[in-house]
Amino acid sequence: MTFNENANVGNSKARRRGRNAAIAGGGGVGVIAIAVLLISMFTGQDLTGLLGITDGAGGGQQPQSGGAIIEDCETGADANERDDCRLVLGAEAIDQFWAEELPGYREPQLIIVDQATSSQCGTASNQTGPFYCPPEETVYVDPTFFGLLRSQFDASAGSLAQLYVLAHEYGHHVQNLTGVFEQHPNNGTGADSNGVRTELQADCFAGAWVAAMTEQEDVDGDPYLLAPTPQQIADALNAAAAVGDDHIQEQSGGEINPESWTHGSSEQRQRWFDVGREGGVDACDTFSVSGSEL
Repeated sequence: MTFNENANVGNSKARRRGRNAAIAGGGGVGVIAIAVLLISMFTGQDLTGLLGITDGAGGGQQPQSGGAIIEDCETGADANERDDCRLVLGAEAIDQFWAEELPGYREPQLIIVDQATSSQCGTASNQTGPFYCPPEETVYVDPTFFGLLRSQFDASAGSLAQLYVLAHEYGHHVQNLTGVFEQHPNNGTGADSNGVRTELQADCFAGAWVAAMTEQEDVDGDPYLLAPTPQQIADALNAAAAVGDDHIQEQSGGEINPESWTHGSSEQRQRWFDVGREGGVDACDTFSVSGSEL
């Protein structure tokens, strides 16, 4: 995935927050910790309790207010060079896509996290990974997390893989707006659970945006994005597979147990991403199919 170098980022509403927050413990992050972080990155689950991490404020406290304007992210060329600018410009394109797809769509707040910040859904940092906080209608992402994965875990965190993660979290925002969370509340774990169906739908929404990503334009009429290459699509699919429940169970040395699933298998996450790419948003009703069709 490559941004048009002339694309204008002038309309961004994203903010940076948390520069003065401290992460207890400091120092490097070990291999086991990175494995936990990889799971958090794509599932949105705050697993920092396993790592002994806190921002000093405690989870669930009121979020810090405001935030600084993102500086030096002005064009697509900046987005091609920097992870934070890539997320900022990617959010503009995703918002434009959903404004066209969903009547009454309102944009979520995007917070680029610097070190750590508090939210109503817990601590946001590179240790928790990207997540969506429904009561705030806010997506939190620390872009240093992608570099951490690339350098220490050999994980697929290329440009399109990063935007797949962002689009997945924006998919949860759409579910929040459309009442999916209320209509299909958490009913426990399992391969046929509402949790799995919710996550697979967000993967499908991400795929629908990827298919249309070259259609969104900036204020000057320039496309934000160029068409993704086959390798970039493969990277996004690999990212989806890496966070399948079965793959995570295998990596942890346990048996594959579908009754404990909350997000779906690697095959399901890849397939529903492709369903969205091929069929668009209308093909993403994961709640109307039988368990055997998920």
